[in-house]
Amino acid sequence: MTRRGWLLFALMSVIWGIPYLLIKVAVEGGVPVPVLVFVRTAVGAAVLLPLAVRGARGLHRHWRPLAAFAALEIIVPWWLLTDAERQISSSMTGLLIAASPIIAVLVGRLAGDVERLGRRRWAGLGVGLAGVAVLAAPGLRGGNVLSIVEVLLAALCYGIAPLILARRLADVPVLPLSAVCLGGAALVYAPPAVLSWPAALPSGRVLAALAGLAVVCTAAAFVIFAALIREVGVSRALVFTYVNPVVAVVAGVLLLGEPLTVPVVAAFTLILGGSVLATRRDATAPTTVQRPRAPMAAGRVGAVASWRTSSRSRSHT
Repeated sequence: MTRRGWLLFALMSVIWGIPYLLIKVAVEGGVPVPVLVFVRTAVGAAVLLPLAVRGARGLHRHWRPLAAFAALEIIVPWWLLTDAERQISSSMTGLLIAASPIIAVLVGRLAGDVERLGRRRWAGLGVGLAGVAVLAAPGLRGGNVLSIVEVLLAALCYGIAPLILARRLADVPVLPLSAVCLGGAALVYAPPAVLSWPAALPSGRVLAALAGLAVVCTAAAFVIFAALIREVGVSRALVFTYVNPVVAVVAGVLLLGEPLTVPVVAAFTLILGGSVLATRRDATAPTTVQRPRAPMAAGRVGAVASWRTSSRSRSHT
């Protein structure tokens, strides 16, 4: 990989690993959930739309799958994640979302995916789900049932969205797709955001977190991601999604003082190890030629769910 490729890779590893930290800062600073999601989507769309105009021709023909994809990739999960972080830590959220590729494999099987799963991939599914249980069980016993369920539902959304992307939106360029979906989400969140708009201006720290979410983790992230794909290809580009949970945990521990407990470390190892095993294409599995596209992400996390789809047409590196 070139020096430019490594730089883009490092940027994406951080940019889609820190949204959970920034969301936590914003919600603890009193920003209502609809306001946070609206600001993030509206600013992101405003930045991306001028860059995506040339590739937006003909998008109206795909309005149904675009609407479904936007709902499952942004509108529903971003609400769920933001609301969940009012009760649970940013590092726990980042780790639970890391189970998205495992869920994507299971959803693919239920949706009629004929790709054979070898023993290694079935083992990965079991290991990853065990990691989710290790991480979620103490919180469920401690009364954080709703928040944990919200994060797992968001992970389910991220597991379903790539199926729509691969089957109905494979030929839509990344930036126009991102801009339209963000714009649509902003329109959905505008009314509840107006109704819940804070009476007082948030602190500078909270405003900085909102700006980081909107400009860096949303708008800039999609531009950098598109550049990374052009530089190294989809298969290599998506490797960074295995680094995002590390960034989420480290950021939460160092910057927010979140605890680094034995269950967190154990869950981290199991979920990440299970994701790698579950999403690697078996050497004996039949290959389906398909043009892969990278989905959007809450922090990226959405991209990790597409690894299974992209690995059908390219080998891992």
